[in-house]
Amino acid sequence: MRLHGYYRSSTSYRLRIALELKGLAYENVPVNLLAAEQKNAAFIRRNPFASVPMLEADGRDRAQSMALLEWLEEAYPQPPLLPADLEARYTVRELTYAIATELHAPLNLPVLKWLKDEYGKSQDEIGEWYRHWLARTLQPVEARLAQLDTGDFLMDAPGFFEIVLLPQVYNARRFGYDFGESPRIARIEAACLALPAFQRAHPDNQDDNPERAR
Repeated sequence: MRLHGYYRSSTSYRLRIALELKGLAYENVPVNLLAAEQKNAAFIRRNPFASVPMLEADGRDRAQSMALLEWLEEAYPQPPLLPADLEARYTVRELTYAIATELHAPLNLPVLKWLKDEYGKSQDEIGEWYRHWLARTLQPVEARLAQLDTGDFLMDAPGFFEIVLLPQVYNARRFGYDFGESPRIARIEAACLALPAFQRAHPDNQDDNPERAR
């Protein structure tokens, strides 16, 4: 497998975590989003979405992170990233898709660049935008976790929810989001970051992270 992605892309980060939790060997192929490498004609011929991640596997180029997570779970069912129980799977998907569908679109790089270039928004104003939309979803996620009385993970072990949550929390901290009123999210984050699979997938540990090369 070859994973085309960017070290700080939340969707690429999702796939790295999933591959690590599955114990699947893969080659990381950096795609520099800041240099718009995903818009190169050769890349678009392979991935018309002009996005990362793109996973080369079994002779096919696959895109879209949530579809990729579902494919990985079906193609490589062990260890499972979704619980066996129907209602538990629903709970995982409810919280996972809240983050994936409500937060990624308004907070991704093209939107933030558009706010700056087309509307002249300052970095402080963009940060305010970012934190506003984070709160709109993370606050109800925290409330649902409180209802479920979760421990270190949503279920017995990390899975889809943690795979999608951790990259969003990473970006949220970059934009100064206050997790003081989100103790359950913070607890899950800490428990995940203590695991080798999450450590290997972390942006700080990727070869294309310019800070790592210094």
